[in-house]
Amino acid sequence: MAGGLTQFGEAFAGSGKEAAHLNTVLGEKGGPVEVAWNTALATPREGHAGFVVVAQPNMPVQPMTLFVNKAMIASTNHATLTWGAAQLGVASGVLDAVADGIISSPTDLLLIAAVWVDPDAQDADLVYSFNREATRASLARGADESVDVAALLAVRDVPINGYYVPPTLR
Repeated sequence: MAGGLTQFGEAFAGSGKEAAHLNTVLGEKGGPVEVAWNTALATPREGHAGFVVVAQPNMPVQPMTLFVNKAMIASTNHATLTWGAAQLGVASGVLDAVADGIISSPTDLLLIAAVWVDPDAQDADLVYSFNREATRASLARGADESVDVAALLAVRDVPINGYYVPPTLR
């Protein structure tokens, strides 16, 4: 990341209740992402508490990553999937991005990962796998920094995502 640019990424992986949807914001320490990172960590709100992503206890991933849950914690199972399988999926996805060269100089950067875990999800292995895949993909998209506007305009009349298909496409 040259010149203090912020990278924004987005990815969706998987299907069903275990599908993962991630948004990532990656930036240099000392820049605006650091302010956002610290603010999010220091201002939890009911059902949402940012926390540092770890590969194992006492081993935070690099870049230091703040996990922000997009779905309010709804049950004990949902909490376990969010703080367990999804968090480890994010950790592995970040480390995949570092190993693959998508992220260079990881100790100089901070990452915010906004993560959706469906309150009705059940399969921890799928939650882990889909979040790992989506995290790496989101970081790759953020690093690519190319938006194919023509491709976006080509799909404007057929928008879909993993949670909704418009009536005209059913």
